[in-house]
Amino acid sequence: MRTLLALQQLDTKIAGYRRREKEIPRQKEACNIQRGRLRDELKESEDRVKRLKLEQRECEVDIDQKNAQIGKFESQLLLVKKNEEYKALLHEIDLQRKQISLKEERILGIMMEIDQAQMKFQEDKKRIDGEAARIEEECARIDRELEEAVRGRKALEEERKPLAERVEASLLRKYERIRAVRTPAVVPLNEESCGGCHMTVRAQIVNEIMADKECHACQQCGRLLYYPGNVAEPAECGD
Repeated sequence: MRTLLALQQLDTKIAGYRRREKEIPRQKEACNIQRGRLRDELKESEDRVKRLKLEQRECEVDIDQKNAQIGKFESQLLLVKKNEEYKALLHEIDLQRKQISLKEERILGIMMEIDQAQMKFQEDKKRIDGEAARIEEECARIDRELEEAVRGRKALEEERKPLAERVEASLLRKYERIRAVRTPAVVPLNEESCGGCHMTVRAQIVNEIMADKECHACQQCGRLLYYPGNVAEPAECGD
């Protein structure tokens, strides 16, 4: 029973490592989500600068087109003979010039917005670079922690093999079968109660366990029972 308890303690540690191996990747996933959020935030800041520059370029192209149109209208002024046509062309020229003036005002506004957007982009980049560096450090720590968990588990699994071989085969099978359903599989006898489910154990079985004559399982939960006084170190118990 002492060997089986030692095996159970080892299995508890191995199970702890396995839990860590499942939990740690979720921490890495959270880091990846943060990375994506920072990339999106920086891209949005950069895209605003690009959108403003594109709008500025579109305004400049529109001004060039309107100036070209004014040139055509002015050429037509030399050819028309009717006063109504002459006035209509002047009206169109005036309209185009007003639209050019509006575009030029918009360009001035855009240039100010570009300056502000570029300044914000640089500030965002500096802040995000700092946050990204912190996340990379956290990811590296998580990777190291995962490596340590895997290494620790494998070392204990190697340690487990010779220990399991020292447990009587039928008892080991019972232990493995119980452990697959509930843990701990081996629990102490607390006076006349099971240390796992806390149900009362029959007096005859209690006596046999205390006499260390036979290995018994709790009739309620199926866990293997032992008397703490018969072993050097009592095992931890739980539901």
